[in-house]
Amino acid sequence: MSATARIDDLLDLDAQLTPEDKELRETVRRFGEQRLRPHIAEWFEAGEVPVRELASDLGKLGVLGMHLEGYGCGGSTATAYGLVCQELEAVDSGLRSLVSVQGSLAMFAIHRHGSEEQRKQWLPDMATGDAIGCFGLTEPDFGSNPGGMRTTARRDGSDWILNGTKMWITNGSVADVAVVWARADEGVRGFLVPAGTKGFTATDMKRKLSLRASVTSELHLDDVRLPAEAQLPEARGLSGPLACLSEARFGIVFGSVGAARDCLETTLNYVGTREVFDKPLAAYQLTQAKIADMAVELGKAQLLALHLGKLKDEGRIRPEQVSFGKLNNCREAIKIARQCRTLLGANGITLEYPVMRHANNLESVMTYEGTSEVHQLVIGEALTGVSAFR
Repeated sequence: MSATARIDDLLDLDAQLTPEDKELRETVRRFGEQRLRPHIAEWFEAGEVPVRELASDLGKLGVLGMHLEGYGCGGSTATAYGLVCQELEAVDSGLRSLVSVQGSLAMFAIHRHGSEEQRKQWLPDMATGDAIGCFGLTEPDFGSNPGGMRTTARRDGSDWILNGTKMWITNGSVADVAVVWARADEGVRGFLVPAGTKGFTATDMKRKLSLRASVTSELHLDDVRLPAEAQLPEARGLSGPLACLSEARFGIVFGSVGAARDCLETTLNYVGTREVFDKPLAAYQLTQAKIADMAVELGKAQLLALHLGKLKDEGRIRPEQVSFGKLNNCREAIKIARQCRTLLGANGITLEYPVMRHANNLESVMTYEGTSEVHQLVIGEALTGVSAFR
């Protein structure tokens, strides 16, 4: 029995899944093992990843915007989408980010807030990976407080003129279209900015120590002129981008479990063969205590993810519940990654094993789509009825 099977079997979690869920999970797991895992250490070390090639492969797999209805999207359940995120992040958080940004941010924004013409223009090609999208909300001085954004949109006749800078934008420099949020006289509005638009540039951000197998960019908008039809007509105020963020956070609830599971699976295999003082490392009580504690937290995180998936499939999930899941699962995942590193000793710091890579990635996962502190305040407000953001 493999380490993955032992971990999954501990709480018989497969009993929570449909046959279709399990088949999809295994399909994506095989894709990860055969197509992604042989190259991920090289991509991470080089800080480069073949996004367009991977987007095409992921499009053929049917996972880009898979939880959206129509326009070439699969219309899957939220749980199925979560399981896909889990398997992709078991390989690397950067690869799950590619799918999350494409489907849960860029495509979701167009699907939820766009016009019928915008949906028909962009979504079918984005579902196949022939077009790549990015999501421009965060700015150099405004992350957790998007309401303070300085990017502006002003009317000029029937056109819009955009000026500003966006930062930490996944897929930015390779995107065919950017969903950009800007402050207009009537409040925050969303716009579709095609690549190549005059005044719009995207530059890669280098020297990262985390999410190295992911393209991260800075967007610059210098008097970018857009026609009226570039505006997302159904997005009014901050509720527009915040709805997209909640969608992406849901995928992280599952994805972080995948990273933690891969760390624990790697560690179980390692301690079974590594000999210390003439017996396997797995035979020591301290080792088993660490493994047991990690397995308990991983199991609880998996149960939480599946519970939230059920709530979302039933249309009953609330933002504070998503915050609950992201806060807990990211926090426990990074603890598991760090503890696994201790059991691998010096081997744990190399790219021959995934644990330090996962730990570095999870530092970013803890921060993006809302920091842990933001999610603490969301939960705190839900419980006390008092906002502590200001």
